[in-house]
Amino acid sequence: MSRDTNFYYSFLVLPPQKRRAIVAVWDFCRAVDDAVDQAVPEHERRGQLSAEAHARAAAQLRSWREELDAIYEGTPATSQGRGLQPFVYPFHLPRQQFERLIDGVEMDLAHDRYGTFAALTEYCRRVASTVGLICVEIFGYKDAGTRVYAENLGLALQLTNIIRDVAEDLRNGRVYLPTEDLRRFDVSELDLRAGVVTPRVAALLRFECDRAREYYERAAAGLPPRDVRNLVAAEVMGAIYFEILQRIEAHGYDVFSTRIRVPRPRRAAIALKIWLASLLGIRVRAFGSRRGSAAPGVGAADGYDEGGDAAAASGARERRVETPGRRDSGTR
Repeated sequence: MSRDTNFYYSFLVLPPQKRRAIVAVWDFCRAVDDAVDQAVPEHERRGQLSAEAHARAAAQLRSWREELDAIYEGTPATSQGRGLQPFVYPFHLPRQQFERLIDGVEMDLAHDRYGTFAALTEYCRRVASTVGLICVEIFGYKDAGTRVYAENLGLALQLTNIIRDVAEDLRNGRVYLPTEDLRRFDVSELDLRAGVVTPRVAALLRFECDRAREYYERAAAGLPPRDVRNLVAAEVMGAIYFEILQRIEAHGYDVFSTRIRVPRPRRAAIALKIWLASLLGIRVRAFGSRRGSAAPGVGAADGYDEGGDAAAASGARERRVETPGRRDSGTR
């Protein structure tokens, strides 16, 4: 696993056996998620998939379903399958969630637009909440409410990805922002392709950021107290992605000119702070604060002053929306 992934620093806080298990899950899920991209070159994904491209991608997903059968019942053929198999039974990893993940990736073959948020939510549950429900089996938990926490956090992370990657998805012929939301804010796909943060585009993306915040809030509020210590890795993951969301807001919702990132030193600092707090028996609220109040623990301890830095960021947002933004540069 590359240090450049946002998950890397969250996994570092785990004991060795759990870390190896999580990395194996991540590698398998990543390979499944990449199946369509590997089968269909980028230039073929910029419009409607041809019948041949669709068939290649579908074949890739069938092969991963067969590999899942082999992981649970036979001898895996891939390095990802062989890496995952030793952890399936010791950690009681739920096969159904892996199957739902593949179902979610398969939705990308049938849908490049989502009319409603309800439809998008089903996609997010399949490609993201499933992974959370697998991971909590490795983290360990005592309260069934932890599964609800995992579902909501998975939704929050995926919605953050969708907002951050609007420009990249457009280049691949996809729009994950619900059509009903575009209509609500009178934003067309051409407006998004222009890469200009107009007042209407900013209002749309602010709405989507607020929706993601709601799921972070649900996750944070629903974390069972007796499972807090076991879920340090999940809290680190949530805190890093929540910071991506905050940076999108602070950049005036300009997700077109560059890809919003959290620098490695900052990711490491977030992980260290949450891990040390857990060792001291201190519960910090790593994410989920409403706009206008500093996040307890991580945000507040980092000196994030809503009256200063946040106000300046808010002013920057207002100035940027009034000035046409830059076109997407293709920077990754």
